[in-house]
Amino acid sequence: MRNVPEASLSRRRFFSSLAVAAGAVTSLPATAAEPVVRRGRLKQGVCRGVFRGLKLSLEDMCREAARLGAKGMDLVGPDAFPVLKKYGLVPSMVPGGSGIRAGINDKANHAAIEPRLREAIKAAAAAGAPNVIVLAGGRRPDLTDEQGLENSVLFLNRIKPMAEDLGVTLCLELLNSKVNHPGYMADHTAWGVELCKRVNSPRVKLLYDIYHMQIMEGDIIRTIRENIRYIGHFHTAGNPGRHEFDETQELNYVAICRAIADLGFDGFLSHEYTPTRDPLGTLDRMMRICDV
Repeated sequence: MRNVPEASLSRRRFFSSLAVAAGAVTSLPATAAEPVVRRGRLKQGVCRGVFRGLKLSLEDMCREAARLGAKGMDLVGPDAFPVLKKYGLVPSMVPGGSGIRAGINDKANHAAIEPRLREAIKAAAAAGAPNVIVLAGGRRPDLTDEQGLENSVLFLNRIKPMAEDLGVTLCLELLNSKVNHPGYMADHTAWGVELCKRVNSPRVKLLYDIYHMQIMEGDIIRTIRENIRYIGHFHTAGNPGRHEFDETQELNYVAICRAIADLGFDGFLSHEYTPTRDPLGTLDRMMRICDV
C-alpha cells in the first residue's frame, strides 16, 4: 500500500526490527518438524512479532505458522498475499492506512485516509481477506471523545457501503492509553461499541485486543460475552509485559478462549505477543493453550 501514515509505518518497522534483538536465534532447526493438527474451535492467526529472535524471511514465517496450525497472518499488505496463499494462510487483518495518532477521529485526516482505506478494502476482497484494520487516532485538548466519536461515525458511514458490497469487515482496534499508546482515543470497549451501534453495519466491528483491554478495564470474559456481536477479531498477549502468557502473567487464556469459542465466534484470534525465548516452541505452546 502507498502513502501509509508515519504511525502505521512505525508499527511495520517495529515488526521488521524484531529479528535483530540481542541473543537472537539465527536460523530454523535443520530438520523440519511434523505439522501440528489443532482442534480448530478457534481459527488462530499470527503477527510477525511472534517470530522475534529468528532471522526469518516472510516465506519462512508463513511455512512455520502453517506447520504449527495457524490459519492466518495479521498486518500484512498485498505484496505478501501470494506468499501467504502458497502456505494456505489468509491475510486475516489487512492494514487500512489510518494511524494510531492520525486516525479517523479527526476530520482533517479523512481526505488522506479514505483513498488508502478504499484501496485496502478492494485488495482484501480480491484476496479473500476478511478484515481491514482501522485506527481511531489520538486525543487533543480541542477534540473531545464525543467529537472524535461523531467524526469517526461520519467517516465510517461513507465507507461502509463499499465494505458491505465487497464483504470485508472494518475492525476498529481498541488499544491501551495507559502504557503503550498515551492519548489513543479508542481505549475502552464502551467507546468502540457505541461507534459500532451508531454506524449500524455488519461490516463495522472491533478488533478486541485482550492485552490492551486487560490494562484499561479488565473483566475480559464478561465484556466479551456482553459485546461479542460487535467484535470481529481478537489479539492476544500476556500482561504485564506483552509477552507470552505463562505463569508470570495474569490472564487465563484457557478460560478466555473457551468463552470465545462457546459463543460461536468464527473470526480469527491472532497472537501479537513478543516472545522472550524459543519463538517456535513458544508459539506452539501459545497455540496449544488457545486450542480449546
